[in-house]
Amino acid sequence: QVQLVESGGGLVQAGGSLRLSCAASGRSFSDYTMAWFRQVPGKEREFVASVRWSGGGTNYAASVKGRFTISRDNAKNTLYLQMNGLKPEDTAVYYCAAEWRYSGVNIESVRYYAHWGQGTQVTVSS
Repeated sequence: QVQLVESGGGLVQAGGSLRLSCAASGRSFSDYTMAWFRQVPGKEREFVASVRWSGGGTNYAASVKGRFTISRDNAKNTLYLQMNGLKPEDTAVYYCAAEWRYSGVNIESVRYYAHWGQGTQVTVSS
């Protein structure tokens, strides 16, 4: 089991930047594939970005590619999401998620992540 706590959300103007953090505790952080999802009221939770447990590749939603960067610091048991060039449509609650040694193809699917944080609000004004 792993416990996840997000932080770093806030209110920024369009074009600004934020860095979200997800602190993990429990055990074996480096063995978890990690991801960021986001959700707005009345809509489904959607995939944002992921990084694999083995030091493998990253994956991004088309809407954020080139603006957001996912990274992890295994020594600090922390996942990050650097968000640049923020747009009003990025406004959402952002969640981190984890799945132990997941290496399948459905890395963008909510149903394949067993562990979730409680979310942090990101609001982008025009």
